[in-house]
Amino acid sequence: MAKQKTLYLCSECGQEYPKWVGKCTACGSWNTVEETAAPSSKVSSSHTVKYSKLSEISYDEDVRYDTGSAELNRVLGGGLVKGSLVLLSGDPGIGKSTLLLQICNFLGKDRQVLYISGEESRRQIKLRAERLHVDTDNLSLIADTDCGAIILAIQQHKPDIVIVDSIQTLRLEELSSSAGSLVQVRECTNAFMHLAKTEEIPIFIVGHVNKDGGIAGPKVLEHIVDTVLYFEGDKQLSYRILRAEKNRFGSTNEIGVFRMSDSGLAEVPNPSAMLLSGRPGGVSGISILCSMEGTRPILAEVQALVSKTGFATPRRVSNGFDYNRLCLILAVLEKRTGYVFSMFDVYINIIGGLRIDEPAADLAVAAALYSGLIDKPLPEEMFLIGEIGLGGEIRSTSHIAQRIKEGARLGFKVCIVPKAALQALDKSEHYGISIMGASNLQQAFKAIEAYRQRKTQKEIE
Repeated sequence: MAKQKTLYLCSECGQEYPKWVGKCTACGSWNTVEETAAPSSKVSSSHTVKYSKLSEISYDEDVRYDTGSAELNRVLGGGLVKGSLVLLSGDPGIGKSTLLLQICNFLGKDRQVLYISGEESRRQIKLRAERLHVDTDNLSLIADTDCGAIILAIQQHKPDIVIVDSIQTLRLEELSSSAGSLVQVRECTNAFMHLAKTEEIPIFIVGHVNKDGGIAGPKVLEHIVDTVLYFEGDKQLSYRILRAEKNRFGSTNEIGVFRMSDSGLAEVPNPSAMLLSGRPGGVSGISILCSMEGTRPILAEVQALVSKTGFATPRRVSNGFDYNRLCLILAVLEKRTGYVFSMFDVYINIIGGLRIDEPAADLAVAAALYSGLIDKPLPEEMFLIGEIGLGGEIRSTSHIAQRIKEGARLGFKVCIVPKAALQALDKSEHYGISIMGASNLQQAFKAIEAYRQRKTQKEIE
């Protein structure tokens, strides 16, 4: 009998090797290369492939399930698609299992839901369900780790929705490797993918993260599934942000905001008000930005601390804002405006655990740094929008009207925007807010000082 060929795969990135190595050259991880059976090169199959013209394919109008959570529906693109495979990941204790068990209460009103747990017993899930006030009779539980037996049970009972918590605890008996290994995670996910497509059953899969914050297991896991959802936020804070890293049935720009309480996760329909609550008054280094998360404008607080350094090389720390972008803004401020930061440590923080990747936040960050350096607070009723170029110019951004309306709705009185963006605004519409245009950083800072002087003069009068 011929010896079965083997190859070696990295459990972090899936890189293949002909022999064992201690360090993966692709991702740099140590002791992650594991032996696995090589796929057969012989091509043979008794399966008959079907093909159809696009015009011949029909589908029901009701292709999405309402999950009962408006925030989750938003991130999914309008609801849970039939036959989809959704991967939900995040740090331990962030709220993955809590969210999925909570939506079971709504889905179980008129659909059969199967909850599969490889980490908890059925009694432990029952205790958690009582704490979250989940009492539907259409929720069934399986506490097992045999992936093959679980799939047979699903094919036999045919539930409407399946939740797997978590994929790293399941294993196929045909494979000799342990649960959570590269091969087991990949093959178990593949098995659920085929089940979801053939039976038209939407399946949620919970995935753990590694020490670097990435989804544990091979990168191919994210390619197999239809949607990848990621929970963000500090476990020490009560707010959680659900973001789509991949979505075949909707946008990846939408976010859902939740608040963790004793009774589970509660939706936050007005994230801007939440992120601005508790904002201190009369403190330098604080500005307000407006970021677009999909179709939703969100106002957030930027805090900048500029303090004299005690080191030869000043520190640069950024939380919630791209570090390289911060360095770029500091360089532009020094070169184009003459404000020197080379003798100061700089700390940037986006309040509420929000992560801002949009260039439209540049001007608000620059204004916070400017305020922190001169130690003068910015007007509390002002927010700023604009991208900064290397020449110190403020470039136009999209959705200016929506951002301004959101600021006006929350009671802000003045907004500084790129001068080029003023042309995109409807002159006949009354936004209920004073709009000031600036073409570069110098003009923006002059506009801030002019508004501050007018405000002081009115207070004196």
